[in-house]
Amino acid sequence: MLNDFSNVLVLAPHTDDGELGLGGTIHLLRSQGKKVTYVAFSTAEQSVPEGFPKDILKVEVEKATSVLGIEPENLIVFGYEVRKLSYVRQEILEELIRLKRKEHFDLIFIPSLHDIHQDHTTIAQEGLRAFKNTTILGYELIWNNLTFNTQCFVKLREVDVEAKINALMEYCSQGKRDYLSKEFVYSLAISRGVQAGVGYAEAFEVVRLFL
Repeated sequence: MLNDFSNVLVLAPHTDDGELGLGGTIHLLRSQGKKVTYVAFSTAEQSVPEGFPKDILKVEVEKATSVLGIEPENLIVFGYEVRKLSYVRQEILEELIRLKRKEHFDLIFIPSLHDIHQDHTTIAQEGLRAFKNTTILGYELIWNNLTFNTQCFVKLREVDVEAKINALMEYCSQGKRDYLSKEFVYSLAISRGVQAGVGYAEAFEVVRLFL
């Protein structure tokens, strides 16, 4: 079914959310020649650790998405303030509508609708509002999900998992967070693979499905 889609949009509240939630799937899609556009809404300048330039996450997301095969022209980075995306909800919706009018996407990835992070909730809701007539899948960030419905699985190759790990390694400013580790990425991919009866997988919630 993944082959039915050719123009994919990934909505990431913050730089690194897309890589964490579906880095393997992005790499798989790009290896199949699918166009993937990645939109990050905040570079979290207010949360950048001391010793790093304020724009470090913009630099890091450029490198990380390049590892996954996304062309520079298909990366869009906004500068909204972290943890305050809900304050500019209408602006974000208007940006999404402009993007929708500019290009026809046939598959949208948003954070899970059960994600409790305030910025993730905003992007999930506005993404659904803007693209309600398009197939939408919600990706998991398990440390933010009180519940997650594993309704859809994408079978990954080991090369896709390795690409996801290599992309996340570009985020030097984020330190040694557990969810950025090679061990965590592999363990989650294996766990989802067990559920799907394959070696490795990423899981998604089906928000909207058009066949």
